[in-house]
Amino acid sequence: MPRVREKFAMQVDSEILSTIRSFAQSEGRQIQALVDEALADLIERRKHNRLRPQVMAAYLASHEKYGELYKKLAK
Repeated sequence: MPRVREKFAMQVDSEILSTIRSFAQSEGRQIQALVDEALADLIERRKHNRLRPQVMAAYLASHEKYGELYKKLAK
């Protein structure tokens, strides 16, 4: 079954739009295909970059206990 497409309007930085137009032209694709691809990539990255609550809690506890050490090691 084909996916339903929905129109929406947005504003984009002119340099970004110029670059996207250039990519689309050089790849022989439509801008909407590149926007679909970019949004799908964003969704995937956001889904996979979420930390589990217990992992974040362990990190925060560690940072509270060893924060100064981490700063020194970073230097």
